[in-house]
Amino acid sequence: MSLCVNNLSFSYGPRQVLRNVSFQAQRGEVLSVLGPNGAGKSTLFRCMLGLLTPTSGGTQIDGRDVAHMGASQLSRAIAYIPQSHNPVFNFSVLDMVLMGTTAQLGRFSAPGAAQRAQAEEALAQLGIAHLRDRGYCRISGGERQLVLIARAMAQQARILVMDEPSASLDFGNRLRVMETVGKLAQEGYAVIQSTHDPEQAYRYSHRILALYGGQVAAFGTPQETMKNTLISQLYGVPVAGFSLMEDTARVFLPVKDINTKECMK
Repeated sequence: MSLCVNNLSFSYGPRQVLRNVSFQAQRGEVLSVLGPNGAGKSTLFRCMLGLLTPTSGGTQIDGRDVAHMGASQLSRAIAYIPQSHNPVFNFSVLDMVLMGTTAQLGRFSAPGAAQRAQAEEALAQLGIAHLRDRGYCRISGGERQLVLIARAMAQQARILVMDEPSASLDFGNRLRVMETVGKLAQEGYAVIQSTHDPEQAYRYSHRILALYGGQVAAFGTPQETMKNTLISQLYGVPVAGFSLMEDTARVFLPVKDINTKECMK
């Protein structure tokens, strides 16, 4: 399953936020969207998820335009994992993950045995089955992030959109969450994450999309894109030497090159 963004532009009234953004995310890879505050990352995600209507261009999933997909169809294809989530009620971890199965049910149906099995399998895959009966509000930030990932897995969508999945986590939890992200890609998910951390983007990504001023500043493999000049441009600070520009620092090897020309015509 692949996601393709073609010449996408978006404006809030007279203020243009995105200008002719094009890229492709393929199954089996992690794509990191890198850029400073105000670069348009969140707006791009909302357009990709069908929450905002682009002023021009659009998003296709396996060749189908997101604008022409219903909510149920879209939820079977793409799942969103927020940076943080604080529900009003202290739902159990299992109930939080079961919420990801609602797209498979009728309007007045409740999750059954099949959905419960999916939720428990997702928890087991992420190694957090022991948390199933714990209150979601009573577990750590890193555990919450894994629960949200499990909920997306139970949704059975193969494209995962993550809004800074490791933000505000301590060092150990950041590593655990990003290792999980890498494993999901290895299992055939297409993972698109936003991040403010160039080192994390370099270490954990197969491809990087750098946004600056609502436009694509760079798109390609970490080795192709992560140059001192790009980091300086994005964050407005002089960079003498990017510390992770060595292949030995990479966590993943790049996936084989994919042909993005068909998508970006």
